[in-house]
Amino acid sequence: MPLTGVKNVVLVLSGKGGVGKSSVTLQLALALSLQGKSVGILDIDLTGPSMPRLVGLEDAKITQAPGGWMPVPVHEAESAAGADTSAPSTQPQRGSLRCMSLGFLLRDRGDAVIWRGPKKTAMIRQFLSDVFWGPTDYLLIDTPPGTSDEHIALAEQLLTLSTTDAAAVAQTGLPRLAGAVLVTTPQAVATSDVRKEANFCVKTNIPVLGVIENMSGYACPCCGEVSNLFSSGGGQVMAQELSLPFMGSVPIDVKFGELVEGNMEAGDSDEEEEDESPKTQSPDTPAEPDDRPLVERYRDTWSYPRFKGFGRTLISSIEGPTAV
Repeated sequence: MPLTGVKNVVLVLSGKGGVGKSSVTLQLALALSLQGKSVGILDIDLTGPSMPRLVGLEDAKITQAPGGWMPVPVHEAESAAGADTSAPSTQPQRGSLRCMSLGFLLRDRGDAVIWRGPKKTAMIRQFLSDVFWGPTDYLLIDTPPGTSDEHIALAEQLLTLSTTDAAAVAQTGLPRLAGAVLVTTPQAVATSDVRKEANFCVKTNIPVLGVIENMSGYACPCCGEVSNLFSSGGGQVMAQELSLPFMGSVPIDVKFGELVEGNMEAGDSDEEEEDESPKTQSPDTPAEPDDRPLVERYRDTWSYPRFKGFGRTLISSIEGPTAV
């Protein structure tokens, strides 16, 4: 059965491009994983799949199994003691994280995807029916901007393969379409487009779990102090006017930007300079690369405490307050 093992499906939507849906999706996934939930990310931004780059696995490839396509593992589940066991612990365990994206199926990351609507629709249906997720507490779906073919196909397929009724989940065995998280930036040009996305959710009977105001100010990489370079509060005002839950605001976090970029520039040093003084380490020598998994390095960012709160809000609204 499609989506076998998936318990809850959460969409990440925005009518505006460039507001950070993919980064919000990834950070929600990491935060939920750090609270012991097994998480999957489905990237259906077919013409601009960015999730492989964000998780640092651009060279990974999809494998075929008897149950369907196997998503790419970002990290495995781990207990507080560091072993892959289910031994009881007073500390929350880290859940697994897996990812599926069209980017993993392209020969080269620079290849352009030039598809008409019917082919996009077919690809999304295949993603929802032919991927073997296994036991997954939350499947987060990263969507493209707008309310076009991809969104219509996604809504139609999900409303067929899942249920929005929590009481019917146990009876039918279908995953629960828990709802959508709307992402916006504070500017009026963004909130006006996100209002259309909220209207899309109303027309397709998809519950709105909350609104996140992304890029709300700038977090200093040294002290974490937030400065409002442009504006702030537009997403909260929009949520209040539409009677939607406001989850919170997220400033631009340089540490998270450095995290997803990784150590791409570490190998660009000049070999001639290294040969001149091979045994001398200058103050400008790059630090040793951090080999910890992405999820553990994410703990060091200024954004993590905020998304930890968002994750708890999602769990509470979907599973109930006692689940947090």
